[in-house]
Amino acid sequence: MFIAGEYSDEGKSGMSVEGRLQFQQMLKDIEEGKDNIDFVLVFKLSRFGRNAADVLSLLQRMQDFGVNLFCVEDGIDSSKDAGKLMISVLSAVAEIERENILVQTMEGRKQKAREGKWNGGFAPYGYKLVNGELQIAEDEAEVIRIIYEKFANTTMGIAAIAVFLNNSGYKRKLRQNNTIEGFSTSFVKGVLDNPVYCGKLAFGRRKNEKIPGTGDKYHIVQQEKYMLNDGIHEAIVSEELWNQVHKKRQETGMGNIKTHSLDHEHILSGIIKCSICGAGMYGNVNRKKHPDGGHYRDYFYYACKHRVFVNGYKCIYRKQWSEDKINAAVEEVIRKLVTNPKFEEEIRKHIGSSIDTQELDREHTGLQEKLKQVTGAKNKLASQMDSLSVSDKHYDKKYEDMQERLDKLYDEMEELECQNKFQ
Repeated sequence: MFIAGEYSDEGKSGMSVEGRLQFQQMLKDIEEGKDNIDFVLVFKLSRFGRNAADVLSLLQRMQDFGVNLFCVEDGIDSSKDAGKLMISVLSAVAEIERENILVQTMEGRKQKAREGKWNGGFAPYGYKLVNGELQIAEDEAEVIRIIYEKFANTTMGIAAIAVFLNNSGYKRKLRQNNTIEGFSTSFVKGVLDNPVYCGKLAFGRRKNEKIPGTGDKYHIVQQEKYMLNDGIHEAIVSEELWNQVHKKRQETGMGNIKTHSLDHEHILSGIIKCSICGAGMYGNVNRKKHPDGGHYRDYFYYACKHRVFVNGYKCIYRKQWSEDKINAAVEEVIRKLVTNPKFEEEIRKHIGSSIDTQELDREHTGLQEKLKQVTGAKNKLASQMDSLSVSDKHYDKKYEDMQERLDKLYDEMEELECQNKFQ
């Protein structure tokens, strides 16, 4: 007996086959008859899968090609008469065990939230983590107070506040994987809608819910009702001010969640420039009902956001450009550019050598593999953090150490993604 190959998906859950690239490669190799293998060897059944239906269907898929499953710790051999029955029982137990772990972990996090303690993850802007607890970061808190004061006591909206901060010389402190010092409307909106700044802790604002009819596929869903408890951390703004802002946000609209054309991307947004003010033009959408009164259709276009000049006047450029036309025009320019014989000649002049796409492909593949490894390490560490018991007397210290390692992994992922982007 010899080992024909090893397959390992580091940091991936056995909940389903989705995202387990090495597992899928193993199945492909089995179906293609690679190495003429007889058994798939796993340490225990839960490493093969935790979903009973998946385990049995995958086992049948393997046996159709003459390949059986052997679990070392469980002592199971699917080629024996009792093996498949034992696999059915243990895979169901593994699925129940996984659900119990999830429930216990979530209950532990809920209890921590009830006690007003920070539940992990990056500290919100304006705060820093000290021994697992939130403390005000005064070099950031000033911006938080300005955002609340401007929104509550002036006619400024979230976009105007972002412009005010940027034009007034305020710089956003770079944290985690942020690379832009400027303040965006989404940042201002997130600050105004987060009760952490008035001393509260929200838990369960977003929930990972199963997509009906898809088996094991999930998506994040905003929850209307969620836990809100007094935190043990110090507030940056008063509860009265936060309530005033919250009421105004409800009146002016908080629901800006994209629900249509989810696959559409404004690919040139911010790249094409306004001919008057020179600022980036951004993608927008108009949803119109068809004249026959039936279905709706989305119309996408690029438009200037009417940047304010130094003299205080707004840009007057009002024309909106169809995204289909602009995207097609840019695509045509690129096609003509890359097929022009002079293009390669000019490129060679700039780089001083022939264009070796094979070398670039190898480097790209190497970066992807490295990114996959770092992502796997990140997922594994995040899973370990979720599995920590809140009753552990060293919980806070362990969590802080893990959080520091997680931050470094995010930094490494960002650097690899940037390198990958420019390959």
